Amino acid sequence: MQLSGFTDLALRLVMRLAVQDSTTTTRAVSEELEIRYTHAAKAVAALQRLGVVETRRGRAGGLSLREEARSFSVGRLVRDLERPAEVVQCEGPTPCPLRGGCRLRTALRDAQEAFFAALDPLTIADLTAPPTRTLLLTLGTRPST
Repeated sequence: MQLSGFTDLALRLVMRLAVQDSTTTTRAVSEELEIRYTHAAKAVAALQRLGVVETRRGRAGGLSLREEARSFSVGRLVRDLERPAEVVQCEGPTPCPLRGGCRLRTALRDAQEAFFAALDPLTIADLTAPPTRTLLLTLGTRPST
């Protein structure tokens, strides 16, 4: 299974925020991760809806990872971001003629769930433990090329 670019971006954003000591801005994180600001802003909005990120508007505003989010399951977060659909489309304008007795659909659905289940025991804190933490902390300090 392949994650969407949006989920990948959101996970990287969460990892960066998990090692941040203070509030930061979406613009600063997007520059550090070398992603478009508009894409980062959409990911931040989704993460806020999921209760992962806290945002504040105004002069002293910014964003930060909610403290309880450090213990969130990566599998649950990926499920919420991906909103998993059927792996194969058996219905639709031209339904698959095998849909009545095909075992592939079930096997692929089980494989998709196994993918998420493998991520369930991992937490955001696990993803940001050393040596990843050290690398994440250097993102804003690298000289630009």
